[in-house]
Amino acid sequence: MTHVHKFVFNGFQENTFVISDSDKNCVIVDPGCYTREEESELLEYITDNRLKVLALLNTHAHIDHILGNQFVLSNFKVDHYLHSEDVETMRRVDSYAALYGFGAYKPSPLPTKYLSEGDELVFGKIQLRVHHTPGHCPGHVVFHSSEDNYVINGDVLFNGSFGRVDLPGGDLETLKRSIFETMFHLPEETTVYCGHGPETTIGSEKRFNYIHNF
Repeated sequence: MTHVHKFVFNGFQENTFVISDSDKNCVIVDPGCYTREEESELLEYITDNRLKVLALLNTHAHIDHILGNQFVLSNFKVDHYLHSEDVETMRRVDSYAALYGFGAYKPSPLPTKYLSEGDELVFGKIQLRVHHTPGHCPGHVVFHSSEDNYVINGDVLFNGSFGRVDLPGGDLETLKRSIFETMFHLPEETTVYCGHGPETTIGSEKRFNYIHNF
């Protein structure tokens, strides 16, 4: 069984996740840490729990989800995973970071590994299946653990809502396909760890999500 620990970082209240196994292996997903205090919080959790970081995973490359990429990769010499269709999303961050109040943003290194639909990622006892879920942005992916019944879903689904589609590369009809044809095909008891806000379940979102009104 794996353990998912959540941090809430930066002005966007972004959820960063550390997934760990019983052997102290872990992966960091969407590090949004920006301030020194946030960086210290993440580092202290890893150090205090004696975790071995094996990879950095990004669901997508909007600024709030990659603010801590450079920090993580400079402290842990690990592979960085991202879908190839979101590399341009990542590159754009340099041009607007200061406008969002992140003038000290350190540009993220480019990924060393590219994610594709159906990839099976294994890090120690952590097993995650990759699903490509565009619509919020072109290269968005989610990470599904069938063994432990959860999905790290970035900004596809929120509790009762869904990711915005008014940023470059966003498209409502594409996002609806990702939700109805991929996310809603996961088991209803699957816990959904969202990129912002509280957790939910696939079953709850199939019944009550606002996406049904569009």
